[in-house]
Amino acid sequence: MADGHRAAYLAFDRFPSSKGSAVHIRHMAAELFDRYGGGLLCVLGGGGLPAYQREGAVEIVRFDAVVPNLLDRAEAFSAWAAEQLAPHRDTLELCHVRDPWGALPALDTGATLVYEANGLPSVELPYAWPLVAPSTLGKLRELERHCLSRAAAVVVPSYVIQRAVLDRGAAPDRVHLVPNGADPPPAGLPRPDTAPDRYLIYVGALQPWQGVDVLLRAFARLADLTDLALVVCSSVSANRARPLRRLAERLGVADRVRWQHMLPHAEVAAWLAHAELSVAPLTATPRNLEQGCSPIKVWESMAAGTAVVASDLPVIREVLGEHGRLVPPDRPAELARAIRVLLEYPDVRRELGERARRHVETGFTWRHARGRLAVVYETVAGR
Repeated sequence: MADGHRAAYLAFDRFPSSKGSAVHIRHMAAELFDRYGGGLLCVLGGGGLPAYQREGAVEIVRFDAVVPNLLDRAEAFSAWAAEQLAPHRDTLELCHVRDPWGALPALDTGATLVYEANGLPSVELPYAWPLVAPSTLGKLRELERHCLSRAAAVVVPSYVIQRAVLDRGAAPDRVHLVPNGADPPPAGLPRPDTAPDRYLIYVGALQPWQGVDVLLRAFARLADLTDLALVVCSSVSANRARPLRRLAERLGVADRVRWQHMLPHAEVAAWLAHAELSVAPLTATPRNLEQGCSPIKVWESMAAGTAVVASDLPVIREVLGEHGRLVPPDRPAELARAIRVLLEYPDVRRELGERARRHVETGFTWRHARGRLAVVYETVAGR
């Protein structure tokens, strides 16, 4: 056990992992720990990750208890996090959290609380647990309100979720916009050995609200483009892709879809860089409309200089603006049409990609995001 830490970062997320949340945690926690000379990182483990790890002045502790029920697991994580923070109560100055399960024990320490709201459990839970009782969601909303209203600062990645946290009691003058970012990959990245000659790419998870089924239906409408493949870089295991694989078979495109599962994040950049187009077919669900985050898949596609076709949702407009093609969500025919047009005009596609990369380089790399977060830390330290 190290001497008492001055800072802690708590996340009810597995870290590291192939998900975008892990990329975000890595950069945000690095800013915190650089500022405070190290700290304590409390995250989820499992999957062979060590329960304890030390990296210089940073201690990483992982909650790896097997608790099948999601809410029971969240509560167990919260109790476990309280135990991890207890030895540091006298020295902790700031706790940075991503959810109520980390916020509750952090508030008990008396340290300054920075609450980073990328999503709200009361909005997300029905997607993981469709039969959840309304009373349970009501309790979650009250829990969110309790934590957000007591935070010294609330960090949000988009104006969409900013409205959601204000609705849940966050003080307007304490809410700070820190969009996600991406770092442009180095020029000349070699083409992945197994990459098709010509392909579209989707990067991300496979939950229904991601819209991969819409993309498959759109891809089926491009059957005449026999040299075109679709690469799905999934952040989850092959088991969770089975329903979508069956859909690809029913649509007659299974032999043209290449599945890549849980690639190391560093390898995804090469797949993005060599794609004809990157597609983000998010659906128009409450999850994407009420709490829209700032999709890292879109930022990373832009940083790679690959033109993006994405659903026309408020949160996507914030990220992509005029640097990509927006199409109505949940409409495979319109998505296919937008893809086809861009494939037919390579100069337009190339110009879109280059413009998107410049947009990221000049204001939305992770260095920029960390700079905005540093301002938040300075603000709360000065109160």
